[in-house]
Amino acid sequence: MSRGPDAATLLERRLRIAAEAAGVSIAITASDWTGWASATFNGARHRLTLSSGDAGFAAWLAELPEADLPLRGHLVADLIVTGGATLPDRDDATIEVLTVEER
Repeated sequence: MSRGPDAATLLERRLRIAAEAAGVSIAITASDWTGWASATFNGARHRLTLSSGDAGFAAWLAELPEADLPLRGHLVADLIVTGGATLPDRDDATIEVLTVEER
């Protein structure tokens, strides 16, 4: 019996949807996650590298930490932009996201 997509897959899908809604095309060029747990919660820490050649990418990134990113069965507890690079044809950014399983 399938439980559906994991939090990492849901997060990547939601980021693409959020970018598209803002008129920004993104590529996820790297993605990794590690399981995380506290005394009361289970979840994952995600690290993603995003790329875009669109002019609105920087503005979208600036708004991203406050964006509503609903994930079925999970919630985004924290999202920060931790780095970036400007290249001749695109901009790259690294984000770190903490997701928590809903109970």
